[in-house]
Amino acid sequence: MIPQGFIVDLLARVDIVDVVGRSVALKKSGQNYLGLCPFHGEKTPSFTVSPSKQFFHCFGCGAHGSAIGFLMDHRGLSYVEAIQELAQGVGMTVPQEGGESGAERARSRGLTEVLQTAADFYRRQLKEAPSAIEYCKSRGLTGAIAARYALGYAPEGWQSLKAVFENYADPRLAEAGLVITGEENKRYDRFRGRLMFPIRNRRGAVIGFGARVLDGSEPKYLNSPETPVYHKGQELYGLYEASEAIRRAARAIVCEGYMDVIQLAQAGFPETVAALGTAITPHQVGTLFRLTPHVIFSFDGDAAGRKAARRALEATLPAIGDERRASFLFLPEGEDPDSLIRTHGAGAFETELARAMSLSQWFLRSVSEGCDLAQPEGRAAAVAAARPLLEAMPPGALRMQLVRVLGEAARTPAQDLENLFGLVPWRRLPPPRARSDGGAEGSGRRGGGERRQVERLKRRLLQRLLAFPGLAREFNAQIAVLAVDGSERLDRQLAQVWRAATSGGVAHTGAVLEALAQSEYIDEFRSLATRDLREDDAESVAREELRSGFLALEAEHVQAEMRRVAEEASRSGQAIAGADLERYLELTQRLRDIKQERGAQKSAGDPLESAD
Repeated sequence: MIPQGFIVDLLARVDIVDVVGRSVALKKSGQNYLGLCPFHGEKTPSFTVSPSKQFFHCFGCGAHGSAIGFLMDHRGLSYVEAIQELAQGVGMTVPQEGGESGAERARSRGLTEVLQTAADFYRRQLKEAPSAIEYCKSRGLTGAIAARYALGYAPEGWQSLKAVFENYADPRLAEAGLVITGEENKRYDRFRGRLMFPIRNRRGAVIGFGARVLDGSEPKYLNSPETPVYHKGQELYGLYEASEAIRRAARAIVCEGYMDVIQLAQAGFPETVAALGTAITPHQVGTLFRLTPHVIFSFDGDAAGRKAARRALEATLPAIGDERRASFLFLPEGEDPDSLIRTHGAGAFETELARAMSLSQWFLRSVSEGCDLAQPEGRAAAVAAARPLLEAMPPGALRMQLVRVLGEAARTPAQDLENLFGLVPWRRLPPPRARSDGGAEGSGRRGGGERRQVERLKRRLLQRLLAFPGLAREFNAQIAVLAVDGSERLDRQLAQVWRAATSGGVAHTGAVLEALAQSEYIDEFRSLATRDLREDDAESVAREELRSGFLALEAEHVQAEMRRVAEEASRSGQAIAGADLERYLELTQRLRDIKQERGAQKSAGDPLESAD
């Protein structure tokens, strides 16, 4: 785990304008910068980058985040990878808590260096291998597509890599999976007489290889073993080459093999990737969903294809959400992407994509396969098959809809299925408890309209604190009152933002949101943070608005306490006296003081009435 303090320090040194500007042409516009959004096609710039808040937001598609989030969304990097890249750019070394040490990182760099050297060697050998060139031509591959995916050829000799590695005994060659140690400690090349497909990580470093024979011998494909830099369940073949195309197309196509990826890319589908010799994993699906809201899985139409599609469904459900979509394409039996395109053209494959099953359709077909839904036993079997899939999903509208789809097929009310599975579809707030006087407990006799005004004011203060977190320390006392009470959602949110803004060494929007990344309210915080990007207010304006707003909240709080004291006296049938009278007079004086402090703001309107 990377210490939070390091992330705060890193974001203090990184300029999001520089980070985004490497990929997007930005133009100064007031206090912010504008550019064409890299996450969706547009002709009028709506992509805004704020240097003061260290935050970006697209008013067209809604993409937003810090410098870390930009690299994750735009480049498909993981959280740790994005931090590592930013740190490298500003000369910082990423510390680890129980993670990879400096020696391990140096070891990883050494392995990727030898793998890149091998890849360069294989590429040069391809030009000198007539049999490999002829094979590529027979598959319809052009020189351009071979160069794009850095195809190569491993000569048939047992120790061909000696030509580029002077020290063939270098232990890194074995650790990287390039060399095998056999009987009598004899070393030889793992890949011989094969077409080579370099596997690159999201930063473009070669981390492994896929290798195909040119004749009919077995095994047809030979892959790199798991190594310290290559974990097949975490990487996707072709993702480095496809990332930009995936964003442009707003979809990712997942097929079954290296050659499918290359041939589909050549046919006009550069947004294609493949799993690496194994069933696709939730980690890989999550990686794709960071780049696009729509993932299409392409399978052969046979039994093996349906089995692979079931595993893809299982991997997708934990990562799916209400704004994400997955489709499942089953090609006609006997066809694969290569044969379909070469026989019928690229248009035929696009037509098949349009016919792909939705996730809900494949979900129902998958769980009901082999079940007679006309019989109670068959419906029970389908429900049992669906249970682990639904339990793996995050709560939300999509899971609710799948429960309903299953309920209709199984002739069982959705509520019964939710109860059977123990699913909690929504966080339901308990209704306010009734008071003896007919009001709602905790209402303080405050009317619904006034309560909504207070909520709007608190939301506005929250918005301004997110925009100007450097001001948080100036209102410690006011926020502390809300934090101690914490009985209302907005009070808890204000307290969380205040703690994030005052606990680190830097206070700008991007850093605060990163610190709040695990909060249950993070989506609301991010949404509120985007609103201030349209406002060019100076910090002094925000300070005055916060001061006035907190005074208004205090006035409302004092008035509620005065009403409570008066109501208690009224219920007892006596006038306010003794300690209660003393308390009431103190509150009255404090209310006068607040009104006097707010005098300058009153002419501009009461924050309780103008909050929006």
